[in-house]
Amino acid sequence: MARYTGADCKLCRREKTKLFLKGSKCESAKCPIEIRPYPPGEHGRGRPKDTEYQLQLREKQKTRRIYGVLEKQFHNYYEEAARKSGKSGEVLLQILESRLDNVVYRAGFAQSRDAARQQVRHGHIMVNGKKVDIPSYRVREHDIIEVRETKRNLLPYEVARATAGERTVPAWLGVVPDKLRVLVHQLPVRQQIDTQVQEQLIVEYYSK
Repeated sequence: MARYTGADCKLCRREKTKLFLKGSKCESAKCPIEIRPYPPGEHGRGRPKDTEYQLQLREKQKTRRIYGVLEKQFHNYYEEAARKSGKSGEVLLQILESRLDNVVYRAGFAQSRDAARQQVRHGHIMVNGKKVDIPSYRVREHDIIEVRETKRNLLPYEVARATAGERTVPAWLGVVPDKLRVLVHQLPVRQQIDTQVQEQLIVEYYSK
């Protein structure tokens, strides 16, 4: 499967905000955006003010990069959201939040979405008692997600148990840290999603 293989920190600098792609490094003084808070490249510091179109594009790119989704898949998610009832932008965020790799990250089992994606791909995660190794798998209400028993002694999960409670778990999930288990109470509504994006700009971008 195609995926981005470049430097994650360049993506944060390009969007001029932290996307939290590198786990604990993003919280430290070593975060490159703390040192160089401007876009990469020769003209990064002197770029003119963004136009309306550029603001919409940047918001779309920022959201896509936060969730680690490539362009075609993100567009497909938007088209699906536009077909459903409700506000397209909010439905889009709900779709992104319900991805299995995002749920693993939100539950605190991984320090970043990239790490959560790797855990899923390596077959560490079960949904309702069955192994699922597709990061884009969409969870549903009342699903039970847990780490396979044979994998629970691996370092990432020992860290997850030791640091349980340090990161806020969204209200739509119920986590049992000692069992490395999470229950999906419901699919999230916009008020339960803390991703700092302006989804209306994304809707405007695709509406052109």
